[in-house]
Amino acid sequence: MSTLNVDKVDPSTGTALELGTSGDTINIPSGVTIANAGTATGFGITAASFRPNANPLWINGNMAVSQRATSATGKTAGGFYTVDRMQLDISGTIGTWTIAQEAQTSGNAIDNGFANAYRIDCTSATASPAAAAFLKVISSFEGQDLQVFKKGTSNAEKWTLGFWVKSNRTGTTQVNLRDMDNTRMIGASYTISVADTWEYKVCNFAADTTGDFDDDNARSLIVEWWLDGGSDYTSGAMPTAWEARSAADSMAAGSLDMAGSTDNDFAITGIQLEVGEYTSSTIPPFQHESYADNLRRCQRYYTVWLGAGGTGSGSYNVCAEASGTTSVANINFFTPVPLRATPTINNPIMGYFDYNTVTAGTSGGTVTCSGAGEGGMSNVLFDTTGAANLTDATPVTCRAYADLTMSSEL
Repeated sequence: MSTLNVDKVDPSTGTALELGTSGDTINIPSGVTIANAGTATGFGITAASFRPNANPLWINGNMAVSQRATSATGKTAGGFYTVDRMQLDISGTIGTWTIAQEAQTSGNAIDNGFANAYRIDCTSATASPAAAAFLKVISSFEGQDLQVFKKGTSNAEKWTLGFWVKSNRTGTTQVNLRDMDNTRMIGASYTISVADTWEYKVCNFAADTTGDFDDDNARSLIVEWWLDGGSDYTSGAMPTAWEARSAADSMAAGSLDMAGSTDNDFAITGIQLEVGEYTSSTIPPFQHESYADNLRRCQRYYTVWLGAGGTGSGSYNVCAEASGTTSVANINFFTPVPLRATPTINNPIMGYFDYNTVTAGTSGGTVTCSGAGEGGMSNVLFDTTGAANLTDATPVTCRAYADLTMSSEL
């Protein structure tokens, strides 16, 4: 091997300098720094190539986790129905909907690594929604998870939102970022060009030097895809810079009129939120997590403790203690991960069994969350009222005959 020691290499002609030929390997020793001393471009690897966040900012962007169900029918109100972290947002009368976690078997989405999608189908149409009615798909974020955008500071960052979308409807519509701490918003338009075909969209949003996000576990940001709505949301102009929120600007770029026909459907997957401004060719690759890691992040907001409803037969027991009365048992749950906040829970049928007397207590009763235990939100205390035949301050078991769910959604 020969060694060439020089201080500067210039091309003999023109302005291009070529190192090696196709197939060559050029080794750069450890400890070498390649610096851009001016405004040169074309290095390929730049500061923008490295994310400031270790994990995806968007949780469950590949729609893999769907703890509640894989399908829900007959929905006319907003809510979390299937895929975790994805919420149908409805106001007024604007169609009836089936919401599903849709498995992908062919098309551009699965070809790019996305085996599942969040899908809504119109099953009862509303051709002319009232002025204040709306239909959108949204997801929400805690303020403490958004500090990387430096919003409200002189160093505020730009935003990029990428996603795969498919619909039988074509046309241009709007997606917005809503700052819930400062009542501000910004929008971007995207166009579905080909019906029933997965298309990749990248939307850019300007930095905002006004109004920082609260550094806490409350909802600071909503990302909202507008799908249909009344005239209250179309009479303004789409804001390409951050502004005080105006309802009239929310869907000014156009509507997909999704509720107008029972033929209509909308599906989305592969959602990623990035710090900085990118195009479809420069946006960093989607950060695929293991299913286990993805599930744990979702369980911060929603956790299922399986009873008969989750297993199809039988039931599960948890240890409890009759406390101060023969009709109340305190149950101590250790959740898989710390919950975002004190959860709300459903009220499954509960059976109570006294260890000392081996006497069955009364089935039924109300289950409510009484706060966090010593482990914070990973240790949740429940009061179950409605039991009978319990002995005070003695161990008992509580048997659930249905799934017990804990929700700490934003």
